Amino acid sequence: MLQGKNKLTINYTASIPFDQRLYRQDIKGSIAHAKMLAKQGIITESDAKAIIKGLNSIRKEIEQGKFQFKTELEDIHMNIEARLFEKIGDVAGKLHTARSRNDQVTLDMRLFLKEEILKTIDTIKALQSSLVELAEVNKEVIMPGYTHLQQAQPVLLAHHLLAYFEMFQRDKERFSDCLKRTDVLPLGSGALAGVAYPVDRQFLAQELGFSEISNNSIDAVSDRDFVVEFQAAATLTMMHISRLAEEIVLWSSS
Repeated sequence: MLQGKNKLTINYTASIPFDQRLYRQDIKGSIAHAKMLAKQGIITESDAKAIIKGLNSIRKEIEQGKFQFKTELEDIHMNIEARLFEKIGDVAGKLHTARSRNDQVTLDMRLFLKEEILKTIDTIKALQSSLVELAEVNKEVIMPGYTHLQQAQPVLLAHHLLAYFEMFQRDKERFSDCLKRTDVLPLGSGALAGVAYPVDRQFLAQELGFSEISNNSIDAVSDRDFVVEFQAAATLTMMHISRLAEEIVLWSSS
């Protein structure tokens, strides 16, 4: 914030360098929204087809590295919307019918995080499998167990390795639990008080792969609990990985 003699100027940092990674989710959500608007007779089928064609073209531009992101357009939503206007003209404005950037941004975040949670769970499963395999080939190897950095009691190396299997199992369960609260469709909430159109939220949930629909519009647009939950689960997982790395260092000492 810069304060001059007679005026107050606030400098905003554009988020596009960060949230451009949400382009697939943003376009996916917009295509589903356009289909729903046409299904409900809110826009015409021809308008929906033009919008969907334009959005698919924009996705290809981004994937091919031909899309010019503009920081002055603030975020991924405005960048895609501006390009859509360039491609198909004023009909692009109909895409925003019965939708706000408020429910759009939380939709993108939920779609993105759902994918990341599933990837993370798969990665943890692979790590657990490696621990089981390593334990299997070392199930008769005896090693010193440590307390307070001192050699204390003999333990099986397999038993020690499988302690981490248990830690990562809890991590996996935490991510799975987080997924339940992330897997909730917010579209239809508008800015905060719903929308004045006969939208079909069940259709949107099915198109976008959500198992639940939000109950309260004010909560839906403001809720970021699921992001914090993911960060907490990720922090615990990284702590367990750090602990394993430290053990290897300890085992390599005298």
